[in-house]
Amino acid sequence: MAHLIEAAADQLTLDPENWNELRQLGHRMLDDIFNHLETLRDQPAWQPLPEPVQRAIHEPLPIAPQGEEKAYRDFLRNVLPYTTGNRHPRAWGWVRGNGTPFAMLAEMLAAGINTHAGGGQQAATFVEEQVIAWFTQIMGMPESSGGILTSGGTMANLLGLAVARHAKAGFDVRSEGLQGARQPLIVYCSIETHMWARKSVEFLGFGQNSLRQIPVDEDFRINLAALQQQIQVDRAAGFHPMALIANAGTVNTGAVDDLVALAEICREEDLWFHVDGAFGALLKLSAKYEHLVAGIERADSLAFDLHKWMYLPFEVGCLLVRDADVHKATFAAQASYLETTSRGMLADGLSFADRGIELSRGFKALKVWMSLKAYGAAMHGQLIEQNMEQAAHLALLIYAHPELELMTPRSMNIVCFRYHPLDFLNQEELDRVNREIVLRLQESGQFVVSGTVLHGSYVIRIADTNHRSRMEDFDALVAAVLSHGCEIIVEAVASARGCCEVE
Repeated sequence: MAHLIEAAADQLTLDPENWNELRQLGHRMLDDIFNHLETLRDQPAWQPLPEPVQRAIHEPLPIAPQGEEKAYRDFLRNVLPYTTGNRHPRAWGWVRGNGTPFAMLAEMLAAGINTHAGGGQQAATFVEEQVIAWFTQIMGMPESSGGILTSGGTMANLLGLAVARHAKAGFDVRSEGLQGARQPLIVYCSIETHMWARKSVEFLGFGQNSLRQIPVDEDFRINLAALQQQIQVDRAAGFHPMALIANAGTVNTGAVDDLVALAEICREEDLWFHVDGAFGALLKLSAKYEHLVAGIERADSLAFDLHKWMYLPFEVGCLLVRDADVHKATFAAQASYLETTSRGMLADGLSFADRGIELSRGFKALKVWMSLKAYGAAMHGQLIEQNMEQAAHLALLIYAHPELELMTPRSMNIVCFRYHPLDFLNQEELDRVNREIVLRLQESGQFVVSGTVLHGSYVIRIADTNHRSRMEDFDALVAAVLSHGCEIIVEAVASARGCCEVE
């Protein structure tokens, strides 16, 4: 018996030998990250990794234990200071949320529980179902709608397009695959639609040639007449129009397609109406601005991110599907080792595994559920309104300054502009100056901004999904753009004079 007890004591585990020591380290971690978040304004928004840090991360595979303390020290030294900076109050590059301290704690709890959130008889299943029900209500879709939380908008959109394929292909795609298609299947979107659409039609087997990218109007919204004409051309050519992707907030400019008109076109043409809600769908949280996405409630499927304008930590997106049965029929599969039962842990089956391609799933819903309970939908709507007003303030500053040019009307939280100080600068020179401004803003550590190309011109792009930003941050941005722009022009003139003197 003594021999058996001794053998049991030698068994390995990753639980700590001393729980109090790890508990103390955990408290230090919490204090350190809270201190970090509390002092974000005093830190660089972004900074590149120095060569020594890159070398330190690029270490050989650890074979022997280094210990929790060493691993944490390396995190503080080599990881924490060198991220994309989206936590910072002056981070408006691309469209990224900032996370919140409370949602961070919810993530910690979800990791501690470490539940498999594919479904079954557990609280996580009911929490996610409740979150889906809340967003169904927020978006104005029928109570009978279904949905699933995903890693982000790309996965939510991909799943939505897969449901569209199942519903509108005209044959049993699951049994026959695309080899069963009697006619080529066609999907429509605007030229402003995010690149997920192209990647998804490739992944789903349609091929790039099946994606009809329709021109946009002067407000970057899909041209309705061009869309309808293309549908008729495709039908006449023997193709099978299947689905339309509408935008509720394009990544470039925040443009919202005419969702009411598009819903009617889809009804008349028997197309699946999928809306990429990205960040714009969450305008439904704002009584003041929800009219901007009128018609979104008519979607057959709707995808949006919660780590953008819900400000939650990466990663969490959402797909809502009007016909929950069609959603399940697209993905549901059975296996003897996952047999649905009327009792026990698998009672009611793995409901979320039946709504997507992943079986193993983390508990994404916890941070959403806890955040909505802690702060309420109204508070999130007010924060969205605050971002909209900040973007309007920035647009006015740009409009009022003679050396700045607003490159497209501001319709949402995205502002696109450029530095345009001298009439004699040609297009190539303007692009070069504005690209350099973006890089210097980033490298200064003061701002995280991005750029894009509109109508052939390079522009500075500000996307405000930041709950930490203040009005004065945008005043500072304008001042910095003007300062860097002037500096670049002076350097260019000095360089040109130097060349002339050498010659």
